[in-house]
Amino acid sequence: MEQKLFFQNSKGDKLCGILSNPTNDKSKPIIIMIHGFSSNKNTIKYTKLQDILNPKNISIFRFDIWGHGESEGKFEEITITEAVDDILSAIKYIKQQGYTKIGLVGSSFGGISSIMASSKTSDLFLLVLIAPVSNYEEKEIMTKSSNELDYWKKNGFRYYETSDGRKLKLNYTFYEDFKNNDGYKAAPKINVPSLIVHGDADKTVPVSQSIKTSKLIPHCKLVLIKDADHRFIDKQHLEQLLKEVSDFIIDHSFIS
Repeated sequence: MEQKLFFQNSKGDKLCGILSNPTNDKSKPIIIMIHGFSSNKNTIKYTKLQDILNPKNISIFRFDIWGHGESEGKFEEITITEAVDDILSAIKYIKQQGYTKIGLVGSSFGGISSIMASSKTSDLFLLVLIAPVSNYEEKEIMTKSSNELDYWKKNGFRYYETSDGRKLKLNYTFYEDFKNNDGYKAAPKINVPSLIVHGDADKTVPVSQSIKTSKLIPHCKLVLIKDADHRFIDKQHLEQLLKEVSDFIIDHSFIS
C-alpha cells in the first residue's frame, strides 16, 4: 500500500514522497530512491523496482527533489548542494519513522547527489547508482562548447530542454555549485557495498565517469550494459538494468 508523505529539508521547505511498506515491519530494509534532473518520484525505473522489491519485503521511499514534482522550490534554482541536503533530510526523516536499515538508489543527477550524500552519512547499508553523473563540471565541458558555457555565465541562466521537449530555465548558480560537489573526491569516503550500472552507449553522461568512480569507491561493482542509452529506453536494456539493481539490493538486504 502506498502512502503519500510530506517532510521538510533543513531549510523547512516541504518535500513530497511516496512510501510503500509491504510488511509494516520497520526492521526490514527500506530503499530511498532519488530521481534524475527534471524528472520526479514516479519515474518508470523506480515504480518497476518497487514492484519487484516490495514482494521481497523491502520497502521503498521515493520522493521529489526540491524544485521537482510535488515538492516546493523553483527548478531554476536547483543545485547539487540542495539535492544533497534533501537526501540527508530524507534519511533523517525515515530514521525518525523507525526504520533502521536504509539503502539509497540515485539516477543521473540523483546519482551525483547520492554520491555526495553517501560520503556524508553513516546511516546507509548500500548504494546503487544508475548512469550517475560523477563530476558535473567535467560533463559540461565535454558536452558543451566554450561559447555555450560563456553565454550561460554572462546571461545568468540558460534553458534546459527536457526529454519530453519542455524548456526549463536553469540559473548559472547550478554551474557555480559544481566546485563544492566533486564525486571523484567524495567516492573514496563511501564505505558501503555499492553498485554502478551504466549504458556503454550513453551520450548524456560519459560512461568514463562511472568507470573512474567505480575504482574510487572501495567496495563497488560496475555493470556496463551494452548498447544502452542514458535512459535505458530499449525494453531489453531496461529489464537488464532492473535485474542488476534488484538482485544487488535483494542479495545485500538480508545478510546477517
